[in-house]
Amino acid sequence: MAKPYERPDKRKVNKKGATKGSGGQRRRGLAGKGPTPKAEDRVYHAKHKAKQERVRRDQGRHERDTADLVVGRNPVVECLHAKVPAEALLVAMGTSADDRLTEAVAIANARNIPVREIQRHEMDRLVGNSMHQGIGLQIQPYRYANAFDLMASVAERGEKGMFVLLDNITDPRNLGAVIRSTAAFGGHGVIIPERRSAQVTGVAWRTSAGTAARLPVAREVNMTRTVKEFQKNGYQVVGLDAGGEHTLDTYEGGTDNVLIVVGSEGKGISRLVRENCDVIMSIPMASWVESLNASVAAGVVLSEFARQRRQA
Repeated sequence: MAKPYERPDKRKVNKKGATKGSGGQRRRGLAGKGPTPKAEDRVYHAKHKAKQERVRRDQGRHERDTADLVVGRNPVVECLHAKVPAEALLVAMGTSADDRLTEAVAIANARNIPVREIQRHEMDRLVGNSMHQGIGLQIQPYRYANAFDLMASVAERGEKGMFVLLDNITDPRNLGAVIRSTAAFGGHGVIIPERRSAQVTGVAWRTSAGTAARLPVAREVNMTRTVKEFQKNGYQVVGLDAGGEHTLDTYEGGTDNVLIVVGSEGKGISRLVRENCDVIMSIPMASWVESLNASVAAGVVLSEFARQRRQA
């Protein structure tokens, strides 16, 4: 006897058993992915590259021998008058001429500095903004000296050395002013840290009024070690700070080999450098004045030491 017709079941049969629900796939897909990463942490973002460059700079692994660009009509003319070593004078196309621009071009031609006309957007790219007044001066990388070579050179000439070491000075205008004062009062050089310090850029050149071309600036990695080396070579290390055991009126050691250590107006001298100074000296001044600018303090002390040397 034939079996009655049975309608086939069109549903697919899963031999492993029916799957109930989505297995959590939709739930996971709707789940949040957490906070959006910072721009500097996204590898495709421009700020990520800037962060990497900042880290390299802080670690001292960046390329330091790169040209500096001074922009603005007055700053460029001032640098040219100070005979700052320059590679080229850049002028953006379409820049309206005035007396300062004409003067800059004339000085550049007289000193055989190439004058290049470039597109304005190219100038914007080089500067990072449009605040350049259509003119820029490419400064050659500064050639730093070695502090110990300078010390040896002074000894060979039979002179009493007078150097200034800057600690925690980050303003290039302060650096330029110290260079100028050191040169004016017969100093033999300025020493700066290799990292976290103002460098000899166009701003420092301009503030030094060209004396950076004649007075050597040395750059050293470790300031504490540098201080100890000067002491081993017969230098008295004088740190400038408030509350010292000596004042400028009572200290008479300016005629000897001396290294003057100047800290920033805010942070002062770093702890390790201060601990290795032979003398901590303060500058007498009105009680209601809290402190002096670093470059002013250095100039006052240099002037007094120069007086002592003249009278020795």
